[in-house]
Amino acid sequence: MSPSIAWPHLSRRRLFLVLLVLLVSVGAGVSDARAVPGPGAARAAATPDHARYDVALRSDADGSHWTGRQRVSFRNASDRPLREVYLRLWGNGEDKCGTPGAPSPVTVSKVGGGTPGPLAVDCTALHIALPKPLAHGERTSLAFDVSITVPDRNARFGREDAYRFLGNALPVLAVHDAKGWHLDPYVALGESFYALTGDFRVRLDHPSALRVPASGRTRTFPGGPGRTVTLSVADRVRDFAWAAGPFRTATQTTPGGVRVKSYWAPGTSAAGVRSTRTDAAAAVDRFGQEFGRYPYGEIDLVMTSGFGGGMEYPGLVLLGTTDEGSAVVHEVAHQWWYGIVGNDEYTSPWLDESFAQYANARFHGWETRDCWSDDDWPDDSTALTASMAYWSQHRGEYHLVYTAGPCALSDLERTLGADVMARLLKRYVHDHWYGVSTTADFKKAAQSMTVQDLGPFWKTHRIR
Repeated sequence: MSPSIAWPHLSRRRLFLVLLVLLVSVGAGVSDARAVPGPGAARAAATPDHARYDVALRSDADGSHWTGRQRVSFRNASDRPLREVYLRLWGNGEDKCGTPGAPSPVTVSKVGGGTPGPLAVDCTALHIALPKPLAHGERTSLAFDVSITVPDRNARFGREDAYRFLGNALPVLAVHDAKGWHLDPYVALGESFYALTGDFRVRLDHPSALRVPASGRTRTFPGGPGRTVTLSVADRVRDFAWAAGPFRTATQTTPGGVRVKSYWAPGTSAAGVRSTRTDAAAAVDRFGQEFGRYPYGEIDLVMTSGFGGGMEYPGLVLLGTTDEGSAVVHEVAHQWWYGIVGNDEYTSPWLDESFAQYANARFHGWETRDCWSDDDWPDDSTALTASMAYWSQHRGEYHLVYTAGPCALSDLERTLGADVMARLLKRYVHDHWYGVSTTADFKKAAQSMTVQDLGPFWKTHRIR
């Protein structure tokens, strides 16, 4: 995620402080994370895994309301029997449980395959008891009706004029791992999301006047009178997002073979659209060379003039676009740093935001020498590796993830040497491809590349 919309041609200090405007994000105060531990948790593998989501939704006339049926099948990867699961209804994050006259934007009903309990965590978590314990390696499935109403705000799940953004709108499975169930609260300042990869088959029935960019490889075919069906297939992704509106469109294929589909509102800057398309094509190929080939075949760029910065989803990014372009390079980098190499974004936001911004800085050739000294830390206890539980209570400091984070990684590059750093990152992505990364994992991998003790480096750069 990035709220910045003007990247190049900045002074050294300003090019790293540009993301200070991240504070346009509008989340309310958030309580501490809610990972619920269980007995024997140290042996628990991340579960449920190997999920497949089959979704069929139909929209109203302008894409503001979608209804239909969703089925999710999954496996128990843990050695312990799985007796329950949770669905995360992240679309309710800002509106929470709603009011009598304005209910939550995302509702689930008619659950089959399990017994639903009451909604929890401000109506973003739905407990479902399974009819019998699911043994290790066994699969089962749930099915339910889902209703999605796009909120009246310009946000990743929201709208701008005639355009609808449906990020984090579909219910997805929560993760249970060695720490228990991850039932963290929603934050609008950054991300709370933690998901294992799954396969999505999503059928979106909508008026033919609407263009519907979506995660995955998409194709369209005629629906009922005046309607079109957009069918999306997205494998090994952590989430699914789409948009809807009377977009203008263009498609190009990069030299590396990635299909870049661009969607923009007619009022969006033509110069900004051109530079965004150019940068996206260059970035997806370059990062493919640096980190590993982009595996999804297609990426969609959704551009409007008023969206606040940028927001990443697998195979789709939302971008506020001006004459100076957009944050597209940062968001494309997220396809690797969060999408392919996953992380718990609530616990360790630096693992995706700092790494994406480091890739962005390298792409643009920004001067990073001594940039660490440009950052002001509030006190000695603040860590670059703090969780969203901390940053959401210290909103004025969250920019450090975007400023100090890439500075620290740039300093690590100078400590190890550019060639060693390049090998480290490519090997690290390979080793965590479609998996989950932690700060401890990265520190261990970096230390394996040198005989120098990196302990003092981690301490100096507040990587704990």
